[in-house]
Amino acid sequence: MSNVAFRDSTIAIIETSTTLIRAGLGIHDLIRTPSIEIQARVGIRSELVNKNGIDLQPSASTSRAPSTLPAPSTAKVTDYLVGRQLDDALAAGQDLVISWPFKDGVVSDWIQAEALWKYTLFTGLGLRRVQNESPVLLSLFPGIPRSSHELVCQIFFERFNVAAFSILDRPVSQLYAANAITGLVVDINDHETVITPISDGFPIHTARTHVLVGVKDCERFLAQLLRSNTSVIKELKEVVGAEDLGEVLVELARQVWKAGLVKVPSGAGAAREIEDEGVTDIAAVIVAGKEKAVIESGMKKRANAKASAAEQARAREIEAMDLVTIEFRGKEVTLGKERHRFCEPLFDVGLLNAVHGLMEEKKSRVEKGHALVVPLQDAAGHAVELTEFDQRQYIWQGLLVTGDITGYVKGIAPALQSRLSPFILGNPDMHMQNDVQPKVIRLVKVPEYFANFRELGDGLAAFLGSTIVAKIIFHDLNSKNFVSKMDYSERGPKIVLEMSPSLL
Repeated sequence: MSNVAFRDSTIAIIETSTTLIRAGLGIHDLIRTPSIEIQARVGIRSELVNKNGIDLQPSASTSRAPSTLPAPSTAKVTDYLVGRQLDDALAAGQDLVISWPFKDGVVSDWIQAEALWKYTLFTGLGLRRVQNESPVLLSLFPGIPRSSHELVCQIFFERFNVAAFSILDRPVSQLYAANAITGLVVDINDHETVITPISDGFPIHTARTHVLVGVKDCERFLAQLLRSNTSVIKELKEVVGAEDLGEVLVELARQVWKAGLVKVPSGAGAAREIEDEGVTDIAAVIVAGKEKAVIESGMKKRANAKASAAEQARAREIEAMDLVTIEFRGKEVTLGKERHRFCEPLFDVGLLNAVHGLMEEKKSRVEKGHALVVPLQDAAGHAVELTEFDQRQYIWQGLLVTGDITGYVKGIAPALQSRLSPFILGNPDMHMQNDVQPKVIRLVKVPEYFANFRELGDGLAAFLGSTIVAKIIFHDLNSKNFVSKMDYSERGPKIVLEMSPSLL
């Protein structure tokens, strides 16, 4: 192994989830957010599909369906369009087949996976294969077999010529970002939620729980609720045309939560909104990143003070009704309190029975794997109960709720925390009130001092945690936490299982 430490500017971090890839090059004093983000999908032109002898009807659908190409496919890496290339081809109306090779929590096609990571390194981050001096830390979605980790290691050394390589289990990186090494990571994704208990930095694989409830279900649920909003339907009928109304309502629901217009009632313990009255510690407000909220609150109050009595009365009426008006496809659409029910399916999956065909889809997926369709609080409690009894009180001390949605929808974590209390009360008939009986559930989150992550910190926890780990391991050349080129040459891809701690 070389005695020369890797330069911070050369270290590459790649976060790979089932539906997204985020990456960044270089580690800076003020840790930055990802420089690139692409959907974990590939596209191939229909004529190439036919040329390769694949009997498949071409489709330009961008739905997040599982990969439709057989694995392994006969296509080459260079046949696939990724990232902006794919977006431009779809915008141009090209006839493409879209595949999501990580969609089901496995690598369904290794050629497609290689195409995604190749684009990320050499197009997204601008590295050059021949002169690749970059060590790479890959944060990878959990649950894939150990043999798959060896294949990943082989791809990065033999196809990408990386200077060094390490794999980090994604839930571990998420918990590290919250300044904890033991806890419970609840990662809410598009189509599922992955719940992982972690003890002393090691994921407890036997307790990991997959729940087939995610953000897309919440979107479809809110879309169903919006069908009862006559004003919304009236506005949309003018712009829908030949499109399916249900899909348009789902698009509207997506815009609503991404605009931060959804709040989740969480009861006692919820964070109080900062008001400008009584705020005397200006420095504390700025450090907390709340100066914008304080300024906007002050401007709103001054504007109201100048308004007429009738205008103020109308403003109070709107506030009481909790109405918001947004621009959607060129129309002004007004929504009410129903938008705050967006996250209810996460805690009550029975609500999804009202969405046509949705539960039938989930039942078919449950039959194919080891996933559950239950409320998140039940799944989280189940996951912790699968751990050793003396570990549980420490795991409950680090509840992290993460996923892209947590950066836009506030209150999900406290809402889950309040619903988990039955799991720590204990059974009085068992007389288990002792030193190892869990007594409280503590939420953890990305600290405020990561300035670039204040707004979307919990949603970007995997990338932040990976960056922190990369800075540590690639600076310690005597550690056994990454695979060097020499290690790989001597022992081959299996060495990654011994030199990536979270894989042990």
